Amino acid sequence: MCTSSPTSAPRDLKGTLSAAPAIRRLLKAERFDAAVSTGAAIAASALPIAAWSGVPATYVESVCRLRGPSATGRILQRMPGVSLRTPHPVWAGGRWTACESILSDFRSAEIAYPERPAKLFVTLGTIQGYRFDSIVDALLASGYANDDTVWQLGDTTRTDALPGEVFSYLSPSEFSAAAREADVVVTHAGVGTLLELLSMGAYPVLAVRRASRKEHVDDHQTEIADLVNANDIGIAVEGPQLTAQVIEHAASRRIIDGFRTEVTAQQ
Repeated sequence: MCTSSPTSAPRDLKGTLSAAPAIRRLLKAERFDAAVSTGAAIAASALPIAAWSGVPATYVESVCRLRGPSATGRILQRMPGVSLRTPHPVWAGGRWTACESILSDFRSAEIAYPERPAKLFVTLGTIQGYRFDSIVDALLASGYANDDTVWQLGDTTRTDALPGEVFSYLSPSEFSAAAREADVVVTHAGVGTLLELLSMGAYPVLAVRRASRKEHVDDHQTEIADLVNANDIGIAVEGPQLTAQVIEHAASRRIIDGFRTEVTAQQ
């Protein structure tokens, strides 16, 4: 049986701990062969409880953690019974075992640039409590935002009238349709969204959220940005540096190969 646990925000200690009773009830009500988490904060609560209940528990660190484990990973280092995996051999060791990176399945190729103006899909993720105005302002300044642009803003609600269709959130099917119809997808440097877009063949523009601009809890998105640029599976830039040239570059490339089946990931 496959299921998911309650959600919590980044570094939401209260939310993580409050999920423990629900996780215990779930483990008592159902039989599970394994418990696995890939970088989620809730893992700090869920995986130790699963291990103590006799369910084999594995934590796979997020691919964006190039230099070492996240706060969740560091907590789980101190928890016996949870197997730890990292996609980055450079810092594997001790309790951490290296595993293959999910990004190794993808590569990009050049395609013909669209003859008409590139159609944009802008998705800023669903992270709560953090705005991302720098990317919206840069897109407006680029001259590429027009009546065909689709915006999924999340918590970045705007008082100005943006060109195109504007949504706070999209359903998974709506998200998929918007991404497929776009020539260029502009998004934040979140791993879940990145994997979903790569599996669709999109060569995304990733705008990096910065703590100094109050766009995230820390600067870990710079790590996934470096990885994406090094592997040429997208183009990652700081939010204010998203220019017309960046959009044009993304419109001329496509992801090939990848998974045989598409990734369904949280946006």
